[in-house]
Amino acid sequence: MAVADLPVPDLAERASACADRLRAADRVLLASHIDADGLTSGAIASQALARAGIDHEVVFEKQLDAESIAGIAAREFDVVLFTDFGSGQLDAIGEHEDRGDFVPVIADHHQPADRDTEFHLNPLLEGINGASELSGAGASYVLARALEGPDGDNRDLAALAVVGAVGDMQDSDGGLVGANEAIVADGVDAGVIEARTDLDLYGRQTRPLPKLLEYASDVKIPGVSNDEAGAIAFLTDLDVDVKRDGEWRRWVDLDGGERQTIASALMRRAVASGVPADRIEALVGTSYTLVDEEPGTELRDVSEFSTLLNATARYERADVGLAVCLGDRDDALAEARRLLRNHRRNLSEGLQWVKTEGVTDEAHLQWFDAGSRIRETIVGIVAGMAIGSPAVDRSKPVIAFAEESAEKLKVSSRGSHSLVRQGLDLSSVMREASQAVGGDGGGHDVAAGATIPIDERDAFLAEADRLVGEQLA
Repeated sequence: MAVADLPVPDLAERASACADRLRAADRVLLASHIDADGLTSGAIASQALARAGIDHEVVFEKQLDAESIAGIAAREFDVVLFTDFGSGQLDAIGEHEDRGDFVPVIADHHQPADRDTEFHLNPLLEGINGASELSGAGASYVLARALEGPDGDNRDLAALAVVGAVGDMQDSDGGLVGANEAIVADGVDAGVIEARTDLDLYGRQTRPLPKLLEYASDVKIPGVSNDEAGAIAFLTDLDVDVKRDGEWRRWVDLDGGERQTIASALMRRAVASGVPADRIEALVGTSYTLVDEEPGTELRDVSEFSTLLNATARYERADVGLAVCLGDRDDALAEARRLLRNHRRNLSEGLQWVKTEGVTDEAHLQWFDAGSRIRETIVGIVAGMAIGSPAVDRSKPVIAFAEESAEKLKVSSRGSHSLVRQGLDLSSVMREASQAVGGDGGGHDVAAGATIPIDERDAFLAEADRLVGEQLA
C-alpha cells in the first residue's frame, strides 16, 4: 500500500522497510511477549503474515534474555520478527545478527538499547511516546497495514490493536491518545470498533450493577466503593429498574437514559462526599466496544478482553490466548474463561497479601517482596492494583519482587503519570539498577521490570532508590 495511507505517517518508512524484508523471507519466526499487549501484537502480526502469504511460526517468551534469544536462534529461521519486545534487547539480538544466525525485524514500543539495526519499527525512534501513544500491538498494526497487498485490507486488525493498547494501560487518562487515536479511527471506519463517552468503570459488559460500582477502584466514592450493601442501597434509591426478572441488570443492559440517571447520581454522591474534582472527572471516559463480539461477553469490551488474555499466557497458555485472538469462540474461549476465574482469584489473594503485609518505605520508593506467594508473571499487575489501594503511597513508585527461580528474582515497578511528569523514568531505573547487580531490565517510564540474581535484592533497592531520588529531585 502507499506509505502515505498508513495510520501513523511518521512510522511509514520504517514500517515499509520491515514489510519488504518480511516479504523477501522464505520463512519467518514470530516471537512475542506473554501479556495482553504481547498476545495481541503476535496475533496481529500472524494474521498479517498469513494474509501476505508469508510462511511463519509463532512462539511466545516470558522474557527476552540471552538464553531465550539463543533458543530462538537455534530454531534456524533466516528472519525473526519480534513483537512487543526486542528493542531493549538489541545488544543480545545484535550478537546473533552479527554472526548471521538470523535477520531481526522488530515491532516494539519499549526503550531501545544503544545499538542500531536495520529493520526496526519503534515509535520512540520518531519521537512518539511508546508508553502512552502507541503500544506493541499498535506497532504490529502499523506493520500489518504496510504488509497489505492489492487484494487485502488489514484495518479489521485495529480491534486487537486497541485491546493491546488498553491492556497496556495506555487509556489511563480517560481514553487513547496520539497515534493510538489514528488506529481507533481505522477501526471505526472498518466497522469493528465503536468509541463513545461512557462511565469509565471496569466490567460494563459482564458485572451486575452492584458489583460494577462496588469494585470500582480508580475513583473511590464513600458508601459505594468497596461497600456491597452501600452499592445496593445507592442503586435501589434511584428511579431505574435495576433488576429484571429478579436478577441484577448489567450496564450493557441499560438504555441511554438509565445510564445517564446512574452516572449523574454517582457524580452527585461523589461531590457530596468531597471527592476531588479531578477524580470525579475520571468517572467518565471513552469506552471501546468490539461490535462483532457478542454483547454481554468479556470480548465485547476491550478492557475485559485484555484481562481475559492476561489470564492465559501468564499461566503458560499463550496458545489459548492466541487462539481467542484469532477467532476461536469454542474450546479456546471456554478454557480462557476457566483461566480467567483462576487469574482473578490469584490477583485478589495477591492484593490482599500486600494490604495485610504492607510495604517497606525507602527515601524515594516503596517495595514489597512476595517471594513465592505471588506468581512472578502477575506480581506486576498486583503492584499496579496496589497503587490504587490505601496500602500504597501514590507519591512514590512501588517496586515488587517475586521468585522467578532458585537463582533469579523478578522485579516489577509501577509509578503514576503524575510522577512521570515530575521526571520519573522507571525504564531507566530498572535497566541501570539491575545491570549494576548483574541483571537486566527495561520497559516504560511509568511501568518497567527486571530480573536480578536472587541474593542482590538489597543492593538493587539501594541503587534504584538513589536513581529515583535523582530523577525526582
